[in-house]
Formats: sequence, C-alpha cells, structure tokens
Amino acid sequence: MAGAITRVPLRLGKLIPQNTCLFLCDLQEKFRNNIQYFPQIVEISGRLLKAFSLLELPVVATEQYPKGLGNTVAELSLAEHNVPVFDKTKFSMCLPPIQDIIKDKEIKSVVLCGIEAHVCVQQTALDLLESGLEVHVVVDACSSRSMTDRMYAFERMRDSGAFLTTSESVILGLAGGSSHPMFKQLQKIIWESAPDTGLLAARQKPLLAALADAGKDAKL
Repeated sequence: MAGAITRVPLRLGKLIPQNTCLFLCDLQEKFRNNIQYFPQIVEISGRLLKAFSLLELPVVATEQYPKGLGNTVAELSLAEHNVPVFDKTKFSMCLPPIQDIIKDKEIKSVVLCGIEAHVCVQQTALDLLESGLEVHVVVDACSSRSMTDRMYAFERMRDSGAFLTTSESVILGLAGGSSHPMFKQLQKIIWESAPDTGLLAARQKPLLAALADAGKDAKL
C-alpha cells in the first residue's frame, strides 16, 4: 500500500530469562589491592551469581592467566554454583568453549560484570555486540584500576550499543514481577541496597567543576 509506514523494531534491551547468560570476567585474587572498589564489585557480582543460580540460568567465568594472577576470589564460591571457569590469555571472554555455550543454550543477551572495565570487559562486550548479541554491562559490578578508565569504558561500550544497567535492575528485570515464584528469594538478595562503588561521585565531579567555573566567571 502506497504511503504505508514501516515500523522499525525498537531495541529495548528487555531481558528474557531463558535466553540470558551471566558472564563473570576475571574476578581474581591478585587484582584485590589494585582495582577501585574491588570488595564491593565482588559483593555485587555475588548478588548476580546468586540470582542466576536461583533462576537456574547459565553462568560462565574466566580467569586471565591464572598461573600468574591467581584464581577467582573465594567469596564467589564458583564451585558451589557449578560455574564453569575458563582460563584465557586473550582479553576477551569470547573463547571457543564459551561461544559453544552461547550457541547451545541459544543465548541472546549477556549480563556482563567483572574487571577491568576498559580492557577485558570492554573487549568482551565489543566481541559479543559484533556477533549480534545484546550486552548488559552492570556498572556497579565492573571496575578498573583507575576511575578514569572505568568511566570512559562505560561510555565507549554504551556508544557501541551496550546497555548500561545496575545489579538490582537486572535481578528485578529477570523476575518480571512479584508474581514470579522465586520473587521472595530474589528480594532477599537485594533487600539491602548494593554497596556504593563510587559511580555517583565520579559523575558529580564534572558537574561540580562546571558550577565552580560558572561561579568564577560570574565574579569577573
């Protein structure tokens, strides 16, 4: 029909549990004293791990050169959750066995957390996006050695097509509503607010600097 309007599908980034996988990137012991807000990042990643385990959704983890950088931190108890762990030397998590899991389980969306945001997390996100998957970067569960690298990595990934989100948003998004049979158990995970990981302070600095500059100009 002449003049008919073609609707372009909206890219909303809704999480469909049966097509979603959690990626835990390189949360290793040797990084503990070097990564900004490392204990908080681990705690929040643990929340996501518990939620995915409750919902019986797939989880994969990687370790970057574990011979030199150690294994995944004990707090996450990956073995108790039956999480497969893959060694790597390349930065991206998109290793052949992980790609096989994505294919076998018909994964369409990946929830991504870990370290470092500007290296392994970012390269993983870009590879996943390039392969046609939706990527949800959990900003309160990703970090780097410097806040500058961390914040610009988030911008880079968002500009490339990733969704920036938070741990609580992901967990409640997977539940979909209070009628979910596992809602009360999921609610217990997020009952206390997630610990601060410095994101608000980092976002407020440019604003405070701009206000300070405006004040100086007004005095001239």
